[in-house]
Amino acid sequence: MAKNVSAIVSGMGVGMSILTKLMEKARRRGLSDEDFHSLATPEGDSIIDQLVGLMMETKEFGKVNIETHTVTVDYGLSVKKACKVGEYDDENDEITSENFPSTRTGKAGIEIKTVCFNLYMSLDETLARLDRMSLRPAELSELLALGAQKPDLQRKFTIVALGSVWEEEDGHCWAPLLGGHELSRELGLSWFGWDHHCRLAAVRK
Repeated sequence: MAKNVSAIVSGMGVGMSILTKLMEKARRRGLSDEDFHSLATPEGDSIIDQLVGLMMETKEFGKVNIETHTVTVDYGLSVKKACKVGEYDDENDEITSENFPSTRTGKAGIEIKTVCFNLYMSLDETLARLDRMSLRPAELSELLALGAQKPDLQRKFTIVALGSVWEEEDGHCWAPLLGGHELSRELGLSWFGWDHHCRLAAVRK
């Protein structure tokens, strides 16, 4: 009996530790105690299902590589000016404000996460998984800020921003990317068959 009691107490300790951490992180993100309490209601089942699903995906597919980079984004800056600030060695001429219009305005300090799932997924699967991680794909203005303020990052790996899409007349869709190597930095385009080892730029919702 003593062993069983110890196991129960130990288990409660782990459970309380997990609950405390969840509540701390939830409050930091602006959630209230009422929001957290909703997990205990029938409506909270779907949120718990998503959490369990994300845990299972991580276990099944291995570790997701994520790096966080803090940048300041000027959403009102034209694409042409933002490209000039980035000082890229090679730029795709189709990356323009006309092809990649933005509805955001002002300046903001944000965290851009470069995410690598280490497996090939379709566009829908990729977006759904980012969504379950409370992330949205970064847009061109955010990618350009990352390129300008963290210029050596794209020498390490290709970074794609799926939050901005240009569709050609023939139906082909392209997303902007940062790439390069030791000797040069590129601002280019990626079609939706990107290498699964590249990084996806993402921002918290």
